[in-house]
Amino acid sequence: MKLQLIGHEERYALEQLQLSLFSEETMELTDAPFDGDGAISALHKGARYFTATAKIVYRGKTARASKKVRVERAGTLPLRRALQNAYFAAASQLLPPTPWGSLTGVRPSKLTTRHLLGGGTRASAQALLTQSYFVAPERARLCTESSEATLRAMARLRETDISVYIGIPFCPTRCAYCSFVSRSIEKDADLLPPYLLALEREIAHVGRLLRESGKTIRTLYIGGGTPTTLSAQQITQLMRTIAAHFDLSSLIEYTVEGGRPDTLDLEKLRAIQENGCDRMSINPQTMNDAVLQAVGRRHSAAQTVSAYRAAREAGFAGVNMDLIAGLPGDAAPSFEDSLKQVLALAPENITVHTLALKKGAALLELRRNLPSAQAVSEMLASAQALLRGAGYAPYYLYRQKYMSGNFENIGWCKPDFDGLYNIYMMEELHSILSLGGGAMTKINLPNGKLERFHNPKFPQDYIARIDDVLAQKDSAFARMKG
Repeated sequence: MKLQLIGHEERYALEQLQLSLFSEETMELTDAPFDGDGAISALHKGARYFTATAKIVYRGKTARASKKVRVERAGTLPLRRALQNAYFAAASQLLPPTPWGSLTGVRPSKLTTRHLLGGGTRASAQALLTQSYFVAPERARLCTESSEATLRAMARLRETDISVYIGIPFCPTRCAYCSFVSRSIEKDADLLPPYLLALEREIAHVGRLLRESGKTIRTLYIGGGTPTTLSAQQITQLMRTIAAHFDLSSLIEYTVEGGRPDTLDLEKLRAIQENGCDRMSINPQTMNDAVLQAVGRRHSAAQTVSAYRAAREAGFAGVNMDLIAGLPGDAAPSFEDSLKQVLALAPENITVHTLALKKGAALLELRRNLPSAQAVSEMLASAQALLRGAGYAPYYLYRQKYMSGNFENIGWCKPDFDGLYNIYMMEELHSILSLGGGAMTKINLPNGKLERFHNPKFPQDYIARIDDVLAQKDSAFARMKG
């Protein structure tokens, strides 16, 4: 589907909107007139108004719309919004209702958080989304409630605080929907010991930098991949290394991502809990065995239940469980049944993801037996009703490209069990130091901007370039000092 821009250079804003609304179509920017499906976004300046217009041709139908901005009120943001809203108004004539209106960013709650910080109310924040961006009312409510959780999390931060992420890019096998850079233990088990040695070097180096900087670790997250691919002995050694080099006395949350239930047993869970972790993530993605098989997860729903019970026996007071709406072979009734099974276990956090078809994931090429956007909508509506009815509230929200039905991912929690690392990381409230293969450190600069530092993606490159990684951490800390 083509896109032509006339009279403006807001390429990114319009490209992202077209990709979001016409997610099944390929994207092609053009400077020339064209035939067939496509859109023309134009901006014209008159004596009193700028006029943003959109013309969209799609599957034999044509729609047009326009929005005006007074010249004296024109600026980058008002003009960008007018261009997006004109495009959205035209697209709305050709498409069914979309949940997020003309918003395209991955963090819509940044708008409502800023609004609340400026003195706005829950009602006015929701009105901002529904009236200015045409967001559906139930999404505006979710977004605003997530922003309220962000404000609570912000109140717990001190000026010296940071969060730390440690990545283990290995999994038992690769799931069909996964696009993360991770290695299957079945194929690359020989990389794991040297990877852990390199990671221990990075931990020791960053520990020294932290002591010299005066920064304090507020939340710590060990993610992946699947960190619990490690043996009980390996994860014990890793966590003891962390404790030896990092001052964890200011820590208010320590999470280990169990991910795959088939990597968890009582011995391993006890080792994790006894070494300081207070929040465990056990992610079934679905409780339907046929759907699990369809996405290449070699475990059963029964194993998920066993892993959850073992986590409780090991002493975890906080457990998160993930589900994905839109997996191949799933349907609204079976997704609801999965959620009911998870609710019966009563974890403190339940994250409901929407399937995103990403580059590098097998499903992007296969696209077989995927539920329709309407089915995904029914899954999410049912999830929201069931979770609210069970006493859960949304605490963080984000979106991704190529997401089924243009929906979102939402973290739900029981009262006082907000996943703080998720909020700090997603809302970019302070610097996130990331260690390991594929990790990205984000340094919050005094001017409100971010600076990113990327570790090598692949484990073998991370191992080979560990000296470069350590030098880069020196640079990151220098930037943190200003």
